[in-house]
Amino acid sequence: MHPQPPRRTTHAYGTPKNLLVYDRWGRYGRPVVLLHGLFYDRTTWWPVAAELGDACSVIAVDLPGHGQSAARGENAVEPLARDLAALVNGLDLHRAPVLVGQGEGALLAEAFADTYATRAVLTFDEPQAPPECPERHRATADLADVPVPYRQFAVSRWDRGLLRSYRCWFANRKQQLVAKRPCFPHLRAPARFAATLRDLI
Repeated sequence: MHPQPPRRTTHAYGTPKNLLVYDRWGRYGRPVVLLHGLFYDRTTWWPVAAELGDACSVIAVDLPGHGQSAARGENAVEPLARDLAALVNGLDLHRAPVLVGQGEGALLAEAFADTYATRAVLTFDEPQAPPECPERHRATADLADVPVPYRQFAVSRWDRGLLRSYRCWFANRKQQLVAKRPCFPHLRAPARFAATLRDLI
């Protein structure tokens, strides 16, 4: 008889003004923190988290204003990294986390690693500049190689107010000349992506 994989549980951290909602799989092991990009939410990580099994303690967080996390006036990256560090510390796992960031979540993962103890950082689909309109944002998503059952986890929800509150994340970034299209490797092959994360643990 095989043991059952850890079940997903939903939690909230913080006060009503800075509430962060997150899903968690597993109770023990190194924390692996999964951060989504702008206009997505924590559900984009469900296929990967399910594949990780009990190898670690997985935390998929809704960034402010996304999913069930409270919206904030301005989402400066340093205070958000501080809140994320407090959330991880409150799990009492006593190990430096692995941070995984998709899209704008990559910027938060890098900011976290600049200040707090971190085992490893894995980022992809890093943005070069904030999207200007919903049509352009949706047009840049490359879902061609994402299997149909996983495309439901890559649905963006455009919000111009949310875009304004995150514009400060791009203040110090130089725009690249070559456009990068988000390709969602974690949804193209969740089991393979989970295997990569196991190597980082």
